[in-house]
Amino acid sequence: MIAKGKVHKYGDNVDTDVIIPARYLNTSDHKELAAHCMEDIDKDFVKKVKTGDIIVANQNFGCGSSREHAPIAIKASGISCVIASTFARIFYRNAINIGLPILECEQAAKNIDDGDEVEINFDTGVICNVTKNACYQAEPFPEFIKEIINSGGLLKSLKNK
Repeated sequence: MIAKGKVHKYGDNVDTDVIIPARYLNTSDHKELAAHCMEDIDKDFVKKVKTGDIIVANQNFGCGSSREHAPIAIKASGISCVIASTFARIFYRNAINIGLPILECEQAAKNIDDGDEVEINFDTGVICNVTKNACYQAEPFPEFIKEIINSGGLLKSLKNK
């Protein structure tokens, strides 16, 4: 599986409250959540994001509350992958559970800039910054996680079995 898109870059400690502000947690409608994704940290995100784009951040992405709304909002906004130096563990699990690919790669997180074009091969874990002609190695997903992501999430994966 390959993803290719433009990068939206953020810093350290992007918490779930800025990914999807608490004032929107009264809905479970994915499109409504996507309409407010990242608005407290980047008010123009929803205007700029296109299907297939990629979020790159530094350390501890998805910290804060354990709300599943955060990865849902990101995925529903069209983001194909989140790359960060590190993820909050509960965010990591929630993202996989809903089928949002996320990769930890410190070198990629440090060297990829906002607006760069990036291509990711999920089978090999190779992240290539097409803009800068540089590639980075992330840990590829194990087969069972690939199956969850390719199915669109954990529940859909279980239904397929």
